[in-house]
Amino acid sequence: MGIPRLSLNDPGSYSNPDEIIVSHMDIHLDVDFVHKIFSGYVILTAYVKSKTAQQLVLDSRSLHIKRITLNQNETDELLFTVDEPVHTFGSKLTIQLPKLTSEKLLLKIEYQTDVSSTALQWLVPEQTAGGKYPYVFSQCQPDHCRSIIPCQDTPGVKGTYNATITVPEDFTVLMSAVSSREPKVEKQGKKSFHFNQSVPIPAYLVAIAVGNLESRKIGPRSKVWSEPEIITKAEYEFAETDLFLKTAEDICGPYVWKIYDMLVLPPSFPFGGMENPCLTFITPTLLAGDRSLVSVVAHEIAHSWTGNLVSIKNFEHFWLNEGFTTFIERKINGRVKGEAYRHFSAIGGLKDLQQSVETLGKDNPLTKLVVDLTGVDPDDAFSTAPYEKGHTFLFYLEQLLGGAEKFEQFLRSYFNKFKNQSVDTDDFKTHLQSYFVGEEKIKEIDWNAWLHTPGMPHIIPKYDTSLQEPCKLLANRWIDWKESETHTFGSEDLKSFMPEQVEEFVALLLQKTPIPVSKLLLMENLYQMNSYKNNEIRFRWLRICIQSHWREPVESALKFATEQGRMKYVRPIFRDLFSWKETREEAIEKFNANKSKMMHVLVHNLNNDIKNTAEKST
Repeated sequence: MGIPRLSLNDPGSYSNPDEIIVSHMDIHLDVDFVHKIFSGYVILTAYVKSKTAQQLVLDSRSLHIKRITLNQNETDELLFTVDEPVHTFGSKLTIQLPKLTSEKLLLKIEYQTDVSSTALQWLVPEQTAGGKYPYVFSQCQPDHCRSIIPCQDTPGVKGTYNATITVPEDFTVLMSAVSSREPKVEKQGKKSFHFNQSVPIPAYLVAIAVGNLESRKIGPRSKVWSEPEIITKAEYEFAETDLFLKTAEDICGPYVWKIYDMLVLPPSFPFGGMENPCLTFITPTLLAGDRSLVSVVAHEIAHSWTGNLVSIKNFEHFWLNEGFTTFIERKINGRVKGEAYRHFSAIGGLKDLQQSVETLGKDNPLTKLVVDLTGVDPDDAFSTAPYEKGHTFLFYLEQLLGGAEKFEQFLRSYFNKFKNQSVDTDDFKTHLQSYFVGEEKIKEIDWNAWLHTPGMPHIIPKYDTSLQEPCKLLANRWIDWKESETHTFGSEDLKSFMPEQVEEFVALLLQKTPIPVSKLLLMENLYQMNSYKNNEIRFRWLRICIQSHWREPVESALKFATEQGRMKYVRPIFRDLFSWKETREEAIEKFNANKSKMMHVLVHNLNNDIKNTAEKST
């Protein structure tokens, strides 16, 4: 029997915001590194929308609820029930309310998290750069905030928050908010940190990190934070952040979040970046030493408008977050590095989309832009499709409806109309049609093909290929070269390439695997491919080696896939190793030995990858 939608508005949330909506959270938590839990309470400010409402329904996952009181009356305890968990969505927390005499409610929920919290990654000192202090950080997207705070864990609900977090005095706390006052030393070697987020956000943007942290100022609104051991590298790598931020404002309008800080997390962070407002989380895999991977920062900055300022009603419309953000990221980079670079990035993104579609299957409904997540864990729906297919749609619309300047005016109108709100695809479609009313070209848009058809986009925009052509010529030379003939390759072949072109060259070769190992040996001898510190290049090169069944680099591939936890890299490499009969058991053994160091979402997906590989091989 299938799992039904948990609610009408959001298939993955039990909450009832149509009756009672939470507008603010006042969070008070103590961080316990010994037991790996948070404990304390949250005070929810809620407003009654339906006079017949008799209960407030919240989302929770493995939370230990102690008691709930109403309107700051410590003796006025409320009855509540926590249902058995359904699938991976956690449990329905139902709070019974007395006869309501006011539209505003204050509910104090005393609780503690569980060691199994899916949002929290607890690291022992050996897993950090310094090796002396433990560390904890959160990842609440898409639906994991419910394992830290009982809340309406749906992007359709946006609210503000304050937080007081108490930790051992040697630690620093950061959150997706602005520090509201200086840390205060408490009794018994404790220190409390205070935060305020005054712009309404969905619950998945609540974020926390606690560790031995240091900062460097990199702009009038920005600091970069990390462990002291890598702060100098981080300061250099992200020195251009303010340029990206100003460029984004030129495209999108005013930046409303006061500060734009970044935190370089330990390697187990599973994403390239996470757009937590005021504090973007960044993977250390971006520390290439030459600023060649900082386009991820442009992506996370763009989220300040797309996803954070204008949010989605639920994750079935995730493309409105990621397609828009990828589109604006490339606009930012186009302003900074030239329009040809913007097009070059789009061409690379299409290849990533093609690989994703081939992996998932061209008829897989999760490759649609608007998906049905009834009974589906949104973590399972994560793919390149909302990013790259969404970007392709928006690039097509820009070219169709009058070009960049006209379309950017539309974007600013979209952000202004829907700021601090949550929208779905119909809201976007209606606003686009209203904005471009009278434009004949709008009739050419096949909405069903773009939004509801799986697989690759049915239309690919015309891109400037000038930066790709040298990469393509060199890759084709290697593919076409017959080893019985004398080769004309030399170490100077890549000298004129910028790092992104080397990445494109390797990506084009990856499309042609398997490649004879003898060719790969010559390529390594001439180009020193294994010496690249740029992880985008390293990742693709290792995949070529595995898919070509070159045994020697397997150890390096396994090391790369376990020394960091970025899903973009780890899952494809492990999938390649699972698919090669000779390395399957070795890869499974390596995964099992390291999964305790990986974050929940990565372990969950790698287990699925093992299962899917086994099914394909039988």
